[in-house]
Amino acid sequence: MSDKNLQFLFEIGTLRNMQRGWYQHFGMEVASVMEHSMRVVFLALLIARKEGVKNEEKILKMAIAHDLSETRTSDLCYMQKVYVEEDDKRAIHDLFSGTIFSDFDEKILKEYKERKTIEAKIVKDADNLDIDIELKELEERGSKLPAKLQPTREFVRKTKFYTKTAKKLWDAVQKENISEWHLHTNKWYKIKNAGK
Repeated sequence: MSDKNLQFLFEIGTLRNMQRGWYQHFGMEVASVMEHSMRVVFLALLIARKEGVKNEEKILKMAIAHDLSETRTSDLCYMQKVYVEEDDKRAIHDLFSGTIFSDFDEKILKEYKERKTIEAKIVKDADNLDIDIELKELEERGSKLPAKLQPTREFVRKTKFYTKTAKKLWDAVQKENISEWHLHTNKWYKIKNAGK
């Protein structure tokens, strides 16, 4: 009989192959579910540290697992969610059942879905904020759709974000030069004492 823990690892590995739901609308490459989740982890930690929230272990677990159910439900875009109801609760239960990670289902993801704790709110803010960062990246690649989505994203910023830090980060993302990190740190423009 197969080891459920190993099967779990093979299953979550498929997230690298899963396109996000909004690929349909952009018609250009977007981050996979796995790539999205990786940045959500660091966004959640950034927000937590700026908000002074100390339980980083819980935040990390929540951020890592927040979209794992999509191995079974897929990532539905905002249009599909009007017509399709995903059974996220069952997908998560079945995904973790019989594995050493069953506590994620019973505690971590249940808490995340309820959005009552500051940790859950931070992870949801990170999840939403990653969309705006990717929209900025898509704009840089020439897509016109990010500008068309701007009113919707402003609505999200005003009504869906829980933390002051997420709202401030959203504002900063709108003005940020996404290439700054590499344009002034390369073989011609070196950071003083870099690598020492």
